[in-house]
This record gives sequence, structure tokens and C-alpha cells, in this order.
Amino acid sequence: MSKEKVQIFDTTLRDGEQVPGCKLDTQQKLVIASRLDQLGVDVIEAGFPISSPGDFKSVSEIAQIVKNATVCGLTRAVEKDIEVAAEAIRNARRPRIHTGIGTSDSHIKYKFNSNREKVLERAVAAVKYAKRFVEDVEFYAEDAGRTDNEYLARVCEAVIKAGATVLNIPDTTGYCLPEEYGAKMKYLRENVRGIDKAILSCHCHNDLGLATANSIAGVINGARQIECTINGIGERAGNTSLEEVVMILRQHPYLNLDTDIDSTLLFDTSQMVSQKMGMPVQPNKAIVGSNAFAHSSGIHQDGVIKKRETYEIINPEDVGVTESSIVLTARSGRAALAYRAKKVGYELTKVQLDEVYKEFLKFADRKKEIVDEDIHQIVESSSIEIENVA
Repeated sequence: MSKEKVQIFDTTLRDGEQVPGCKLDTQQKLVIASRLDQLGVDVIEAGFPISSPGDFKSVSEIAQIVKNATVCGLTRAVEKDIEVAAEAIRNARRPRIHTGIGTSDSHIKYKFNSNREKVLERAVAAVKYAKRFVEDVEFYAEDAGRTDNEYLARVCEAVIKAGATVLNIPDTTGYCLPEEYGAKMKYLRENVRGIDKAILSCHCHNDLGLATANSIAGVINGARQIECTINGIGERAGNTSLEEVVMILRQHPYLNLDTDIDSTLLFDTSQMVSQKMGMPVQPNKAIVGSNAFAHSSGIHQDGVIKKRETYEIINPEDVGVTESSIVLTARSGRAALAYRAKKVGYELTKVQLDEVYKEFLKFADRKKEIVDEDIHQIVESSSIEIENVA
């Protein structure tokens, strides 16, 4: 069965850059945008053009250099926002305006001091106005995660009729459970007239650590676009992680869903974004963290050395990591020591390994991790002579 495509909408340069201390200059944004295009993302949300002259300049220059992806500019449901975004993306090969408004009762009452009918009218007007400038208009219903489904369906139906091509259903506060978010997508699929004319999109935040799970629940229930960032960076606890959703879909072929992402570039792209934004990647981060393919437990090390798939469901090379890492600690066993010793030139017999292992444990109890240089010293400190054949 052929797989259905899930589009990847990358907002690293917009939502991701909203993290305090992660400000990028135009040149840095251009480098990242070029890499995202090479990576195979379908849409690059390049920024919020009206927010500052610098952001307008960055979006405009990104629009000119991106060769394959759609270039998107964010706006509020305000005519001036839309005009400025349209100008910024004017030279894009595939331009998109991303406009919208909050739809939850909380946003309607406290943010806009308005009511449902007036917000619905503003949503329709914004889409119609954006449609004057581009064919591809994405509408976001901010705080859709906490929006009443019946009202949300009314808004979606109205903006599709006004010309929206994509419907972004954000879990803005990261509050939804996967079952709830998936059910919301299912409800919209079944209750919005004209839904076949638009793509449903997941935009999930990670306040409760559920952004990735919610996005997957969304596509299982009919969404065909995921909005995400490299390394999951973004407001507060962050956004859905691009590398996570890409590899989840790839590792679960029975879902019959996949993306066009070149996964072999994921690790390098992660490092690039981390370095340019000054945002270190936590070591235990899924897919791209330094420990994602590292093993220090003796039981795990023995299994991985015998057959990698014993403890790894992803081949590290598939995401651009050279190889699995066998980390020597006091928890490591003889198999790991023999493996690492061979890497630095010592072919140990069983008798030799037993002797070297005794010395290894003395070192390992004193140090957090044994490095290659230590192995030479450990071998030399053992009671038997061993030749280095490296």
C-alpha cells in the first residue's frame, strides 16, 4: 500500500526564534533556511514580517533564496499585517500567508473582549483579505485545543468557504491529551463541510511533554501537516520536535504515513541550529541527543555488540550519526571492554581480558567514564604483557 504524505511545516525561524536569547541575524536565518530546504521540509515559516524591520528583511531574503519549499509569513487577523507579509513573501516561488485569531472562549473574552460571532467575522475577513495576495492561505485558530469543537467546526467551515487552503488547529498551551487532540481532528474531519478542500494541520506545544504524541494522534486522525521545529525549540517548553515526528512515522510503517525529509541530515541540522541559536541539545534528547545511541550498561552493551537491533530501533546512520557509542563506565562488562580495546589496537584473549577487566574496574570506580587513553594505561597496569597491534 502506498503511503500518504504528511507535510512538514517548519517554524524554527518563527516560533523557535521566540525563545529568549535565541535571536538570529538575517545571515544566520538564511543559512538555516537553506538547510531546511535541503532537508526536504514542505513549508518554511520564515517569520512574522510586521513584528520588526529586521524580521521583514529576513523573510524577504529567505523568500528569494528558497528553491523548493513554500515560504510562509505569519500575521494576525489585521489588514496591515497581511499587507506587510504579502510584500515580504512577494518573491517566493511558493508563497503562503498564515493568518488567524484566537477561538477559545478564554481568548475571545479576555484577549479580544469580544464574542464568538465577531471573532468568526474577523476570521473570515482576514482569510478573504489574504486571498487577494496569494492563493495559498493558512488559517490558525489559536488555542483550538481549548476551543469548543462545535464552534471550532463553524469557524473552520467559514474560513474554508472564504478560501483557506490549510487549517491550523493549535494546542497553543500544550494542554490536550493525545486522545483529546486526535478526537478533535476526527470531529473536524466528520463535521466540517468542505473539509476535503483544505489540509488539517497540527501545531502542538510541549508544556506537558505531549507535543509529539499529540501531533502523531492528529495525523492518525486525518491531519496531513505537522508544524514543528528543529530540536523542539519554541515558546516556553517548546514545540513539536521535527526529528521525532519524522522518525516515528518512518519507524511505524503500518501507519502508512511518511514525509519527504532526508533523515540522514537530521543530526547535522540539529547541531547547526543548536550552535547558531546558542541552545544546547539535552544529552537524552530523542533522535539527536548525544546519548540517543550511547550505551553504558553492560547488559545493553553486550546486546548491541552482538546485534545492534537488540537495543536500538533506529540505525544511527539513518539520522546522520556515524555509529552507536559504547561508553565505558563501572557498569560496563567484559564485552564492552574487549570491544573498545580492539578499537584502540588490543586483541585480547579470554585470559587477558579477565586480567585487564580487574584493572579496568579499579579505574572505572574512580572515573565517571573511561576514554581511549585510559585503556592504554589500564592494559599497561595489568599483570600480563599485551601487544598493541594498531
